[in-house]
Order: sequence, then structure tokens, then C-alpha cells
Amino acid sequence: MIGFDIGGTKCAVCVGRCDKDRIVIENKMVMPTNCNISPYDMIECMCKAAEEMTDDFSSIGISCGGPLDSDKGVIMSPPNLPGWDNVTIVDYLKNKYGGKVKLQNDANACAVAEWKFGAGIGSENMIFLTFGTGLGAGLILNSQLYCGTNDMAGEVGHIRLCKSGPVGYGKEGSFEGFCSGGGIAQLGKMYAEERLLKGEVVSFCQSRANLDEITAKTIAQKAYEGFEDAVGIYKLCGERLGQGLSILVDILNPDKIVIGSIYQRAEKLLVQSMKSVLESECLPASLAACSIVPAALGDSIGDYAAISVAALNE
Repeated sequence: MIGFDIGGTKCAVCVGRCDKDRIVIENKMVMPTNCNISPYDMIECMCKAAEEMTDDFSSIGISCGGPLDSDKGVIMSPPNLPGWDNVTIVDYLKNKYGGKVKLQNDANACAVAEWKFGAGIGSENMIFLTFGTGLGAGLILNSQLYCGTNDMAGEVGHIRLCKSGPVGYGKEGSFEGFCSGGGIAQLGKMYAEERLLKGEVVSFCQSRANLDEITAKTIAQKAYEGFEDAVGIYKLCGERLGQGLSILVDILNPDKIVIGSIYQRAEKLLVQSMKSVLESECLPASLAACSIVPAALGDSIGDYAAISVAALNE
């Protein structure tokens, strides 16, 4: 099986196979995404990489950021891929190689990977949250990937949690605004600017000239060192995470929620405040039936995701 993982900065081409409950990546090539050439020229670059690694093109999985139409196999103008407008990538690869080809939203592809080969093994109703640069979700419902009417299911980052707050997904106070790398950085900047104007010391920012250097990572580093202001930022993020998750738990009644990226690295900073809100907000029976765990596939999840799309299509 071949996996194409298409991103705004880089693309990866993987060759892999399924071995019981795990994916084995046999070979991989990474290349920068060149938006100065046509999308089809970029696809050809990936094809050449794949041809150097294998001669078996019977099954290809493609993971790419949306918007896209997974049924028709069309990439439709993702914001991180300028010029990729209505790219019929599935038909292109089918005509070229004659095998099975499937396109899937990257959050959905990651959900399938964690469900089949990671922290969600054995789950029938699972939610996967990206919790990285942004916040998206992939939904496994009744042991099937659920994409919605027009591939827009799982856009949980757009849920507004309060009237004001950091901006995410173009909406102030949104789930993504509070629970993403960019959102945590915004929370840190808001806090630091207010305190620095009062002449107070901020552990993760020395002066207002350094405000743009604040990141989720720099705040987490100070939080792990025990600085209360940094701990407080992650406590607030955890509370909003609990608030957002409580909506999903009550509506979808999952047996497992798998959270990636920042949650994997900062679970200790988030889990206590997250659980406190969940316990106060959720229906007790629904919460008792659901376990919330960090993703298991780590930094290789993009590779596993693309191969998982191919595996699910076999």
C-alpha cells in the first residue's frame, strides 16, 4: 500500500503494509510542497518518489487538509495549499496506475489510524481530536468513519465556548481558540501583556518586546518548571477542553476520545482541570462509559494516516 500525506509545507510518500494490529512503514520519502508549480506537477513529484520505492500501485491512500470531497476524490482549495483548486487527484491516480485510490480529510485519516492501529483499537464509537496548530476531529461512529453530508463532520474547533477569548477558526471564544497551539499562545500573550503593563513579572515573557515569541511550547516549559502563571494558562486551557469535550460526550456518547499533539505532550498540565469540568458538566452515565486518552502513534501519525486510508479502502 502507498500513502500520500499532502501538507502545506511538506508532502510525504510512504510504502507500508498492515501486520495484524499495526502498520509497518517499509519506506518513506519527504519533499517540500512546491506551490510554484501546478498541483498535478506536485502530484507527479510524489508519483516519481513512489515509483522509486515500489512497483505495486494496487492501493493508494491520500491524506490532505480540507475542504475536499472524499466521495468524488477532489481537493477543493485548502487554505494551506494555494492553487489547489478542484484538483481531481483520485481520478488522476486511478487513470495513471489503475488501482484503488481513496482521498480523506487529514483529521479523518488520523482518526482511522488511531482507531485501527493506535489508542482506539477495539473502540466502536471514538472521537479523535488533532489539538495541534488547530483543532479538528475525526469521528468513528458504530465502527464506521462518519464524514457527514458534505465532508464537514468533525469541525469541532468552530464551536463557540464563550462570547470572548482567543480567536480560532475565525471565531472569538471558539473551541479551537482555547484548545490549539495558536490559541494557547494567544492566551499567554493576553496574560503577559496585561501583567507587564502593570510592571509585574511573567515567567514566560520578559518584556512586551518579546510577546510575539510566546508559544504553547514556551509556556509549557515554564509550567513544567512549576511557575504558577504558566500553570494557570494550561489550567484555563484544560477547563475549556473539558467544556468542549462535555458537549461531545453528551451528544455522541463515545466509548473513547483520543487526543493528539499538544495533549500527548502536556497531559499532566491539562488533565486535572479537564476532568473537573467533565465531571460537573457531563451526564454521569455517558462520562462513565468514555475513556479519554492521548494518541498513541506520535509524530508518525501522518504516515500511518495515509496508509490507513488505503487499508480502509481495500
